[in-house]
Amino acid sequence: VQQQASGGGLVQAGGSLRLSCAASGRTFSTYTAGWFRQSPGKEREFVAGIRSSGGYTYYAEPVKGRFTISRDNAKNTVYLQMNSLKPEDTAVYYCAAARGIILSSLRIPRQYDYWGQGTQVTVSS
Repeated sequence: VQQQASGGGLVQAGGSLRLSCAASGRTFSTYTAGWFRQSPGKEREFVAGIRSSGGYTYYAEPVKGRFTISRDNAKNTVYLQMNSLKPEDTAVYYCAAARGIILSSLRIPRQYDYWGQGTQVTVSS
């Protein structure tokens, strides 16, 4: 599975962005997908995850109620809708995919098998 993230950019606080992650491979629909982010000097952190069917979604506390993860398996694409953006959301955002990942490992970057290149999101105050 190869992935490519897009949709990042510069936005003012309170604004919105929609990130997309296009994946290749016939089996992408069987993978759990996740979004992570990393700021300079910080570790990569979990943002949101979605099971292969799209029926279950998970969010980090700082983004709950503001971000929405979704997927379109027919298009092999995962999305992250980000609303009410804050300066602290500024980071490079990465999409990732994993097979057979258990719930307790969903937030752990090293549990993911495939990663896309990052896309920069900058929120100005």
